[in-house]
Amino acid sequence: MDTATDARHSFGSRAKHAVRTLTPGYFALTMASGIISVGLELEGFHTLSLALLAVCALSYLVILALSVLRLARFPADMRGDFLDPGRAFGFFTFIAGTNVLGTRLGMAGWQGTTAALLVVAVLAWVVLGYVVPWTAVLGRSERPVVKDANGSWFIWCVASQSVAVAAASIEPLAVPDWRAALALVAVVAWSVGLILYAAVGIFVSLRLMTYPIRPQDLRPAYFVAMGAMAISVLAGARIVEMAGAPMVDATRGLVAGASVVFWSFASWLFPVLLAAGWWRHLVHRVPLAYEPGLWSVIFPLGMYAVAGIYLGRADQLPLVAAIGRAELWLAVAAFLATLGGMLWHLWATLLAPTRP
Repeated sequence: MDTATDARHSFGSRAKHAVRTLTPGYFALTMASGIISVGLELEGFHTLSLALLAVCALSYLVILALSVLRLARFPADMRGDFLDPGRAFGFFTFIAGTNVLGTRLGMAGWQGTTAALLVVAVLAWVVLGYVVPWTAVLGRSERPVVKDANGSWFIWCVASQSVAVAAASIEPLAVPDWRAALALVAVVAWSVGLILYAAVGIFVSLRLMTYPIRPQDLRPAYFVAMGAMAISVLAGARIVEMAGAPMVDATRGLVAGASVVFWSFASWLFPVLLAAGWWRHLVHRVPLAYEPGLWSVIFPLGMYAVAGIYLGRADQLPLVAAIGRAELWLAVAAFLATLGGMLWHLWATLLAPTRP
């Protein structure tokens, strides 16, 4: 066999392995690039925003195609993900990624695409919202279940709040007959997301207090706890801005006040999570290398920035908006570093020539 044939065989084998082991949470890349694109657009950096929108849309299409291919070629592996409490909740990144992309496209004037993606996301939210908790947690014979709780479970809450954000973002442009329905979807999804956050927070806290905490256990997914709180702030700010509808009128004051409380808690979580990263990587010397879970860090950084900008504008809180604007550039820097790590990882694992 010649060298060219060896290279083709090697690439094919590595590509097959990559598809087979694709993590369900890879749509966090779409979430991260999309929400930072939203923040840059809000601040008037249109060219940078468009560049990240291109990354957002391209990553969504590529990961969706690879996920469909994985389902067709390796259904047993995907079924195993649904049974694994450490990976199953990653499927909710598809919902959040769909809505983040839709929301950003709506800002560019593609409201019809936003509405279509919202329909897809709502259907997936309803189905996965019952299937994943059952297959990964409640349907397992192994007990206690709480020992498997981890930060990725907060993506369930993020998915719910992303539905609220997308519904609220297109409500002002919808025909009058649809505004009340969109307001209902936004408020219900926001409320469900908050209840889920409380439940997941209890499970994860019990896990951390009941079982030993090893440096290897504090994976990047724990940053989603802050991201889930931040997207609750953004969803609340968007609901406050919605036109008059019975559901919104009944909850506007509650949502506005609660959003300030949630932003405060997300701000409190920020140094806690940074300290956990310091303890993991600097104290215990766990190597900081690229892994798909790192996008679960970038998304919360971008979401916290956008939530602060929106909340500051909706509730007339200039200091909150200023903090969001400053933190946006931290998210951009972290995004570029992680993107570079991902590209190098793809080169090393897929494209780099292998030695005999």
